[in-house]
Amino acid sequence: MTEVKSEPGTDAADAAAASFPWPIHEAVLDNGLRVVVSPDPTTPIAAVNLWYDVGSRHEPAGKHGFAHLFEHLMFEGSAHVAKGEHFEWVTAAGGAGINATTNPDRTNYFQVMPTAQLELALWLEADRMGSLALTQETLDNQREVVKNERRQRYDNPPYGRWVEYAFELAFPEGHPYHHTTIGSMEELQDAALEDFQDFNAVYYSPNNAVLTVAGDVDPDEVVRLAEKYFGGIRPHGAIPPAPDGTLPQLKIGETRRRVEPDETVPRPMTFFMFRAPDTRDDSFAAVEVLAAVLGRGRGSRLYRKLVTEKNLAQREEAYTSVWGFAYGASAFIGLFSPRDGVEAAEVEREFVAVLDGLADASAPVSEAELDRAKALLTSDWLRAVGELGGRADTLGQYATLERDPKAVREYLPRLEAVTAEDVQRAAALILPEDNRVVVEYVTPGTATEDDAAEEAAA
Repeated sequence: MTEVKSEPGTDAADAAAASFPWPIHEAVLDNGLRVVVSPDPTTPIAAVNLWYDVGSRHEPAGKHGFAHLFEHLMFEGSAHVAKGEHFEWVTAAGGAGINATTNPDRTNYFQVMPTAQLELALWLEADRMGSLALTQETLDNQREVVKNERRQRYDNPPYGRWVEYAFELAFPEGHPYHHTTIGSMEELQDAALEDFQDFNAVYYSPNNAVLTVAGDVDPDEVVRLAEKYFGGIRPHGAIPPAPDGTLPQLKIGETRRRVEPDETVPRPMTFFMFRAPDTRDDSFAAVEVLAAVLGRGRGSRLYRKLVTEKNLAQREEAYTSVWGFAYGASAFIGLFSPRDGVEAAEVEREFVAVLDGLADASAPVSEAELDRAKALLTSDWLRAVGELGGRADTLGQYATLERDPKAVREYLPRLEAVTAEDVQRAAALILPEDNRVVVEYVTPGTATEDDAAEEAAA
């Protein structure tokens, strides 16, 4: 039997001080499947999470959207499970929270089951890993589903395409983060069934996956069941590397702007994107703190300046955040929407002044701001890992992207170690005008199409 590697004995206080007070056990099956187990006997349920090391960044030219489409195809049935039955089996057994997501770096599948039904969840996941029912009918069906999803999320909603425009401007053609996970409908439509079968064979392989189980489970039993159901699935010989995400320099090198005249949007809105260090960079914790100081909640700088002090922006729309990616760069974003009767240009001047005050250290981060940001991020972390589904997902993240699930314990110590000087250095790197993408939606009367075309060309 595969050996389960347990941690050396540490008392609960030591584990809690490391920010993750639950045991972590690891094993690797002969076919390369990595199994991570975090037992917690306090609730008789088990969260099952399967991370595949494939996202939109792995897609070669001409195949944009494959990773996201597979998120849908994996629910279309397998050798012993008919279309839609995965949901039915889970819910009939008392399970919940079944879903899947795709981002640039990975695709994951998850459900929470009563502990007594853990074996069923592992059987379901193994059956679709080893025998997905990938036919022309299922492919054509899910292509239409994805087209409809694109219409609902990107094409039809107000401001729906801003993120596509921003990524296209922030990352060069051919970069793995240049395109969004929804992909290209034309490329999905033109691809043959064999293209998708090849994608499945390469990336949906046990040696490209991490199975994580958190909850009221025995690690040895989880590994035994994993061997029983996944052990017979053959690995793919060599997983091709993703396109190189290394950039000659982190900064974009200039401000890039796109102006979108759009009479369908309810009011003007301006979006910003900046390149930031990736999640594996030592400075990323400072980047997260910067986003919270600058634009999270009513105590943030942007809210206080644009809403409380000057009454220029809509209350719910003056903030910043960071979308953490693991390879090459992340995306630091911001947005505002002017109040009725206020020109967007006036709000943008004040918005940029707040950015500049942090970037040039003329308005340095205070200890109160630092403490507030850390408290918000710590609360986020504790909520995520305090819930079994979030705990399993977080372990899958660290096992897949950091190659070490135990690195999960480093997050809060790294966050606590961030200083005001660290945040200022992150601001000086990320926020200056030579690292900005601006996507501005204007309504009739705020700019003419000629004005927009001139600004876009500039």
